Amino acid sequence: MSWWQDFADRIEFNAPIGHATWFRLGGRARYLFKPRNAADLSLLMNRARQDSIPLKVLGGGTNVLVRDDGFDGVVVRLDAPAFRSVEYQGTSVRVGAGVDLMPLCKNCAERGLTGMEGLAGIPGTVGGAARMNAGGRFGEFADVVRQAEVINSNGDCEVRSSEQLGFSYRRSNLQDAIVLSARLELAGDDPVQVRKRHDERLAYKTESQPLADKSAGCIFKNPGDQSAGALIDRSGLKGTTVGEASVSRRHANFIVAGAGATAADVTTLIELIQERVLREFDTSLELEIDVW
Repeated sequence: MSWWQDFADRIEFNAPIGHATWFRLGGRARYLFKPRNAADLSLLMNRARQDSIPLKVLGGGTNVLVRDDGFDGVVVRLDAPAFRSVEYQGTSVRVGAGVDLMPLCKNCAERGLTGMEGLAGIPGTVGGAARMNAGGRFGEFADVVRQAEVINSNGDCEVRSSEQLGFSYRRSNLQDAIVLSARLELAGDDPVQVRKRHDERLAYKTESQPLADKSAGCIFKNPGDQSAGALIDRSGLKGTTVGEASVSRRHANFIVAGAGATAADVTTLIELIQERVLREFDTSLELEIDVW
């Protein structure tokens, strides 16, 4: 019996996943699975592990580039109600991994809960934000997370404190686990003032980044105390094009996919940027996005 037989009604074969990313590029997944709940996901993880099937979770698709030949494994999407609940308990918020981060930030601001406004304008889901410690100049996800419920690599549910999550710059120790939910600890404040801060930070992000274009956010992590975008700009690469992919003229750490672009265009441009910055500044740029 095939490993997926117990999930036949929730498994899609040869499923297009590239269109579900912000790049809107790339191929298909061998399997696409949408679990109903944590028990469903745990069982799937165990079955996939036993058969050595690679597994990835696709949240909002904001920092993912799927290669043109796709992903030869199972892709999980946590969009069932069990993963999209939000519970407000005073200044504490329990939020499912499939919840969209931008509406969550706005709703917290409207309730007079401060702490999330620094993440205004950052797309994606809570699970993805936890995994990569999403953030920017105004704050990061680690600032507000008290704990997270996860399924570990053995398929067991466990709760990890913020310290156990191992947050650092665009990193956590969640590579071996899948986030189910997170508990956020915020603070009460005047809703008018919180919403004002939220809107100001959202406006800054909208004005300084090409959010309306097909991209995946920042391509590279900032190396140390340097700005990746500034290094790319100083290398003279703004506007550089490979195929139908180009370095954004608004923000050099963004790659924009034009009509007809391929994932190969983007990866070739990434390599060109890394080679140029290494040659010009003796600095290696590490990817912030995941390439599948």
